[in-house]
Amino acid sequence: MLENKLKNYLLLHLIVFIWGFTAILGALITIDAIPLVFFRMGLAVLFIAIYFLIKKKSFYLDKTGLLKFLFTGIVIATHWIFFFKAIKVSNVSVALVTMSTGAFFTSLIEPIFFKRKVKLLEIVLGLLVIVGLYIIFNFESQYQLGIFYALIASFLGSLFAVLNGLFIKRYDANRISFYQLLFGVLFVTVYLLINNRFSIAFFDLSNLDWMYLVILSSICTAYAFIASVKVMEYLSPYTVMLTINLEPIYAIILALFIFGDKEKMNPEFYLGACIVLGVVLLNGIISNKSKFKEKFLQKIKLKK
Repeated sequence: MLENKLKNYLLLHLIVFIWGFTAILGALITIDAIPLVFFRMGLAVLFIAIYFLIKKKSFYLDKTGLLKFLFTGIVIATHWIFFFKAIKVSNVSVALVTMSTGAFFTSLIEPIFFKRKVKLLEIVLGLLVIVGLYIIFNFESQYQLGIFYALIASFLGSLFAVLNGLFIKRYDANRISFYQLLFGVLFVTVYLLINNRFSIAFFDLSNLDWMYLVILSSICTAYAFIASVKVMEYLSPYTVMLTINLEPIYAIILALFIFGDKEKMNPEFYLGACIVLGVVLLNGIISNKSKFKEKFLQKIKLKK
């Protein structure tokens, strides 16, 4: 059991690194956020469907599951739209540091669904994250809209992670991923149809954009999406969301190498970012220590 947890924790870090690269691709792809999400989810559904056919996996899903994945498919599509909007109107660094509020949102949402008490420590650390964001918000005022979009994306991502923590107890990770992505792309398709956004020009993308979209939809979405749901069999939603908050560290380093001056910020930004990321790491250390202590006390009680 411990070996499985360690293996899945390492896998989660690989997934987080891949997601960090997702932000880079989002900045490199020249199309707007909503078309980007449409192509990303549509191609990902195609890749997963091919995987199902090759592996001869069943597409069957009960009516209850369909309703659950319809809702969460809309949640994840909306999450990605606001995430890519945040990158487009600000930059990778601002969007991803703001996304680190995910652990705070999860600490509020998880107790509702998992029927546990809200921990005071999680609230205090969450407030420290807000202090860090306040510093960034004050000194990087030109990125306020990006911060606002990223906060919405962060909340929706936390809600999505918590709900999938419940779904994985009953449904297969592959099927969860397929139907959530399918319903997500259908939701975006309906929006585009209502707003008459489809045209020949809509599908007329550059070769470079198509290449980035294929990488984004296959490795960064289809693979990472299934793998992230799968690790929830062994790790709690809070642990998953906490680890995901390390994504900015990977992505900001990558962004500085790839985009250079565009990603260089005021010193106050890095002060706020250090507070946010420092709280995330501190929370992980404290959380792991408390879990270890609980297991240790349980062993002593069993021996008695």
